Amino acid sequence: MANQSGEGLELVGLRKILGGRVIIDDLNLVVNKGEMVSLLGPSGCGKTTTLRMIAGFLIPESGKVFLAGKDVTEIGPEKRPSAMVFQNYALWPHMTVFKNVAYPLKVRKMSKSEIEKRVHDVLGLVNLMHHKDSRPAQISGGEQQRVALARAFINRPKILFADEPTGNLDSDTSGKVIDLLFDLNRAAGTALVLVTHNLELASMTDCIIKLRGGKMVGSL
Repeated sequence: MANQSGEGLELVGLRKILGGRVIIDDLNLVVNKGEMVSLLGPSGCGKTTTLRMIAGFLIPESGKVFLAGKDVTEIGPEKRPSAMVFQNYALWPHMTVFKNVAYPLKVRKMSKSEIEKRVHDVLGLVNLMHHKDSRPAQISGGEQQRVALARAFINRPKILFADEPTGNLDSDTSGKVIDLLFDLNRAAGTALVLVTHNLELASMTDCIIKLRGGKMVGSL
C-alpha cells in the first residue's frame, strides 16, 4: 500500500544483497510530505544502500519503493519525482554554476526563458547569483554544495535525498549548508531523507531512524 498522503515516501519490505551479503533486510519506512528523517548508524549498516534504492540507483531483491503514491521500485532515477545531494557535490567541472543548475531542466527540454527564470530564482535563494558564470573549481567547497542544493531543488522534487551532504566541509561551513538545506526544504514542503553518522546533525531532523546490520533497530 502506498503512502497515505500520496506525497511522500514509503518503503515496504526492502531487501538488498551485495557481494553475497545481505545489506538491507525487510526495511519498512514512511516519510510524509514536509517531514525530515535521518538514517543514522555506523559505516556498513546499510544507510547509503537504502538511499540508493530509494533514489533508483539500485534495485532491491524484494520489496517496494513508493514515491508520491506511485510504485517506482524499478524506475530509473531520472524518472522519479526526487533529487539527490551527494557528499562530493557531483558537479560538472567544465560547466558554469548556471549550467550545472540548469542541466536537469535542459534534460526535460524546458524552454530557454523558463530555465533562465528558474535558475535565477534558485540561485537567488542560495545567494550565488554573483557566481553564475564561475566554474566549480573557482568557488569554495561550501559554495559548491550550495550549487548542488540549487540543482536538487530546481526540479521541485517531491522528495529529496542527501547522503552525508556536509562530509567534505568544515564545521562552520557545514552548519551554514545544513541550515540552508533545512530552510529550502521547509519552504518547498519537500520530504527529506538524510543519511549521516553525526548524531548532532541527525537530532535536527523530525525523526531519527537507527540502522544496524541492515535492519531498523529503533527510531527517535
